[in-house]
Amino acid sequence: MASEPQTTDAATSTPDLVEIWTDGGCKPNPGPGGWAAIMRCRDVERCLSGAEIATTNNRMELTAAAAALEALKRPCKIVLNTDSEYLRNGITRWHTGWVRKGWKNAKGDPVANMDLWRRILDAAKQHEIDWRWVRGHSGNEHNERADVLATRAREAL
Repeated sequence: MASEPQTTDAATSTPDLVEIWTDGGCKPNPGPGGWAAIMRCRDVERCLSGAEIATTNNRMELTAAAAALEALKRPCKIVLNTDSEYLRNGITRWHTGWVRKGWKNAKGDPVANMDLWRRILDAAKQHEIDWRWVRGHSGNEHNERADVLATRAREAL
């Protein structure tokens, strides 16, 4: 998966399924933050992570999703799992209204984290994505691993 995670099955011409788990966090919030994404396609797994010295939990959650989608080089069918309701609701419900209103929220203020929302939307264009919410810290193996990777990235600052 390191270089070509999104291959196409020649027999059916359908993209492989890429499963992604993302997480991000800060301690304190705002403060130093880390993000991580675990990407799986067939038997191959790739982990991405990073950190920022001054950020927020929400920015780290969005960065994880943007980085994972940007790492894919061809159109894919994706199941993206996140424990962030902010990310899932923003991408599945709220963004169409923001775009229609010129990137303004319901109060007429500029949308928070607009730069990251635009990165996600741009990276998502070529893919078919099923955005799924998973409860954080509830025993989901890959979500727990993403949390550990994000924490390690933050602590390494």
